[in-house]
Amino acid sequence: MEWRFHSDAPIYAQLVEEITLRIVTGVYPPGDRLPAVRELAVEAGVNPNTMQRALSELERENLVFSQRTSGRFVTEDREMIEEAKKTIADQRIRTFLKAMDQLGYSREEILRLIVEEEKEEA
Repeated sequence: MEWRFHSDAPIYAQLVEEITLRIVTGVYPPGDRLPAVRELAVEAGVNPNTMQRALSELERENLVFSQRTSGRFVTEDREMIEEAKKTIADQRIRTFLKAMDQLGYSREEILRLIVEEEKEEA
């Protein structure tokens, strides 16, 4: 997965979002050790302090935990991971609905478009 950043949010917040996405999609499976801060920072092309801030936020959210001498690990709490997945889905749905509202679509029209698109893909 490639690290992509945009200008409408702080980099550390985008790092939190990307690492969370990697956790909920299984790129970083439950219980697995995360790469070191410096390694992740180089991979993402960011300052290690920015990556450290993002990982600290993930610890506060309990998606990641530290073991003093072993590094950081993904939580093994699958309910916590599912909750994070639902949060991402909710955010993406709200963004989609806002964009469709700006285009002037009603909820009924949006649903019809989704059903039509689903039929085309099948």
